[in-house]
Amino acid sequence: MDGLGRDVLRVGLVLLALVAVVVILVGSGWYVWSILRQSREAPVPSLEITVSGVEEALLDVYLSRRQEEIQTPADDDPTPVTFTVRPGETAADIAARLQRQGLIRDAELFRLVLRARGVDTQLEAGDYQLRANMTMEEIIAVLQHGRPPTTAVTVPEGWRAEEIAAFLSKKGLVDGAEFLRLVEEGNFDYDFLQDRPPDHRSLEGYLFPDTYQIPVNFTTAQVVDLMLRAFGQRFTPEMRQQAAERGLTIHEVVTLASIVEREAVVDSERPTIASVFLNRLAAGMKLDADPTVQYALGYQEDESTWWKRPLFLEDLEVESPYNTYRNVGLPPGPICSPGLASLQAVLEPAETDYYFFLAVGDGSHVFARTYEEHLENQSKYRE
Repeated sequence: MDGLGRDVLRVGLVLLALVAVVVILVGSGWYVWSILRQSREAPVPSLEITVSGVEEALLDVYLSRRQEEIQTPADDDPTPVTFTVRPGETAADIAARLQRQGLIRDAELFRLVLRARGVDTQLEAGDYQLRANMTMEEIIAVLQHGRPPTTAVTVPEGWRAEEIAAFLSKKGLVDGAEFLRLVEEGNFDYDFLQDRPPDHRSLEGYLFPDTYQIPVNFTTAQVVDLMLRAFGQRFTPEMRQQAAERGLTIHEVVTLASIVEREAVVDSERPTIASVFLNRLAAGMKLDADPTVQYALGYQEDESTWWKRPLFLEDLEVESPYNTYRNVGLPPGPICSPGLASLQAVLEPAETDYYFFLAVGDGSHVFARTYEEHLENQSKYRE
């Protein structure tokens, strides 16, 4: 609050006090005089002594002088910030924390605006998504009216970013093009993103598949952030420790889990499928994973799908760093968003000496230790 503003407010409060004293004295004298003049049967006139009107008038004058500050955001940063209003917290406490978090510039001015609007006791406890580029009035509206309406959506396991973008765009929750731009170029500060290769900064694989209640007023960036935050919550410290014990980075775990996600149809097979890929990696063998070829091929116009089926021999020759039929080791990054079960399968694989598997008609797989056994399975199940 500037010096002139404080002087105006101080003078106003002094005048208010003087007015209050005069009103009370006059009112008291009138009341006594009325008692003396009226008979016992006559009603005593009612006099409501209030100074709130004077106070409100002075406060309105003061705030009108500071409208530019009230309507100017603290910053132009559009990054969502989670702000928690705690049960029983006073308006002054809330204002002070808003200022400390850089969401407003003047806690006292914010408190006076709350008071003038008559909502200083109507701020609901809960978690809110605020931004530094919101005005005081916009922040008050969010805190006063609580959480905005939400839309429930379920993002399934195994979708690539383009499928997620199209789905959420159809629901009216994101701008599809902006969503994909953020997936490729967005700068989100989560520690689990730090070990991505310098030449692969995509968020593919980290958009956690789950059921979400998404506020209808969320920006596209907020939706992406929500999904990343869910990944951070579900990929626990214990899982990070397991990855380290296996000599894997988080990025490697997510990448391999995304392949397991696309390969597995039967849930119980995930740990066994993961063991096959881990065994092949340890032996320096190519993964020969069909889903990586499907990812490399991209959208199939004639089939209206991102996952081509069936694959032909010429498809396995596609030039791409994602094609694990041509390249040894893991692809540069995930090929889809793996679910928790696939992540856990990579961290807790079955103990096997399998190096091959073959999908059969019902979606399950048969496993083999040697290439000869694998050929026998092909003859048996593909006749």
